[in-house]
Amino acid sequence: MKKRILIKLSGETLCSGRGCFDADRCREAARVLAQLPAMGVEPGIVFGGGNIWRGRFSEEMDPVNADQMGMLATVINALCAQDFLLREGVRAEVFTAQEMNRFARLYTAAAADECLRAGGIALLAGGSGNPFFTTDTAVALRAAELKADTVFKGTNVEGVFDSDPRKNPEARLLKDITYDDCIRMDLRVMDQTAFQLLRERGVKELRVFHMDDLENILRVARGEDLGTRVHA
Repeated sequence: MKKRILIKLSGETLCSGRGCFDADRCREAARVLAQLPAMGVEPGIVFGGGNIWRGRFSEEMDPVNADQMGMLATVINALCAQDFLLREGVRAEVFTAQEMNRFARLYTAAAADECLRAGGIALLAGGSGNPFFTTDTAVALRAAELKADTVFKGTNVEGVFDSDPRKNPEARLLKDITYDDCIRMDLRVMDQTAFQLLRERGVKELRVFHMDDLENILRVARGEDLGTRVHA
């Protein structure tokens, strides 16, 4: 059983392709995530914002402003998840990388650590707080800060492939691979900065698996061999 897990959830996790949010999908995500503390897992969730904001829609748009809008989208997703998780009867706190005290607590590693140790779910929003860094890098950063055992990265394919399986029907699933190999092969399941940070800060492993079925989160947390294991 994994002890402390940082989970990267895309914004699309909350919508299933039906608008920005889908109540049934949000309810299912909350039902699954709420089971983790009872399993002895300390889960932190880093949200993407793609269900709300996909980045610049014109070349004239300031990329810093566009990234800041994306950070705000992740806060909206965390607040949505908190609402559903609280109704499942679990403690869920939103921590943001930016000061917005009327909405959430400002993230510090100590505050998020306390929430996790107390049996709660830490909802980590606002990315890293800086433009030009993805939420993949944010989850790697938070995993290093919070001394996570494992990072879970959900995708819409079975794991890490040696090429894009949506473009190459001959793409091969890689069940076990190192951070160095991911960097050397320029595999794009996470960005290079995230891989480097996970390797350099000694995060034991990254698990990449299909998350359309949210129950897979529980299966992998229990130790089932789904998807790809990435490690030092």
